[in-house]
Amino acid sequence: MSKKQDFDALFHSDPLNRTLFRPILMHFAARYIGATYAQFASDYRTLVRANIECMDAFQTDMVGLISDPYRETSAFGARITFLDEAVPKCEDILIRSKDDIKALANPDVYKAERTRDRIHGAELFQKQLKGGVPIIGWIEGPLAEACDLAGVSEVLMQLMMDPDFVCMLMDKCLMTARAFAKAQIEAGCDVIGIGDAICSQIDQATYDQFVRDRHAELVRFIQDQGARVKLHICGDITHLLPSIKTVAPDICDLDWQVDPDHAAEMLGPDIARCGNINPVSIQNESPQTLYVKARDLIKKEENRAFILSGGCEISVNTPHEHVSALSNACTSGAV
Repeated sequence: MSKKQDFDALFHSDPLNRTLFRPILMHFAARYIGATYAQFASDYRTLVRANIECMDAFQTDMVGLISDPYRETSAFGARITFLDEAVPKCEDILIRSKDDIKALANPDVYKAERTRDRIHGAELFQKQLKGGVPIIGWIEGPLAEACDLAGVSEVLMQLMMDPDFVCMLMDKCLMTARAFAKAQIEAGCDVIGIGDAICSQIDQATYDQFVRDRHAELVRFIQDQGARVKLHICGDITHLLPSIKTVAPDICDLDWQVDPDHAAEMLGPDIARCGNINPVSIQNESPQTLYVKARDLIKKEENRAFILSGGCEISVNTPHEHVSALSNACTSGAV
């Protein structure tokens, strides 16, 4: 079976003789091929090459277009500075008032440089992998993109003081998120990741009132385009799990603070879980210790829809043999 067939089987309760493996690889992947983070984030050819070489070296089961949070922000008009060994930096706060939101034009994702670059990445993945490997596209969730445009502190404050401001901005962001997701799906993506990390910093009531329905709408839109959805919220989302179940993504990423058994109980059997070994442990502990941790987690997830990963991105200084230990744990047969 191809990696794509194995991935599809995960959602049809078809038994696999191994666990799927998909760590989030960005700066690590760039360093692996001798490129800078700036090259990885700014040139789709570098990103595609890094993903494919890491897939071959570490037997990952998917490739991805994730690179940084500022693709859509750049398309909206913000200046982005690329840093050789750090995440790109956003230089502008574009939104300071409701008038700014009203004046903000939704970009053409096919013409804006950074969104177009990601679309080209999906096309190149398809050309090189010929449909045999799941390709994960990426968009920013509505609250995260609102924070990128107006600033994290301002958005969180306005959720309490002037929620209409945040809702107006999130709705503007949703328009671009839908367009960007659709473009990546048409270019060949099988999955769209939605990154909305800031949601772990709000309580369930706030999430339910302002974000949940927008997430659900975006998830349904992507699924209606024929792709699956991977929801990624860094940090402890234990309090959000009942709400995320109603959002109904196909995959929910779990950071290391979330108990896998509790997540399985809260999310139910129809949402696959991806995670959740602490990236600090992956960087610092021995390959032998990591192998045992991974095997213990795989045992815990037996007969559940599960993808092994770190709780979040694999750090750039993680030794290669540590990632290999996780990969080896996925192919060791029955626990």
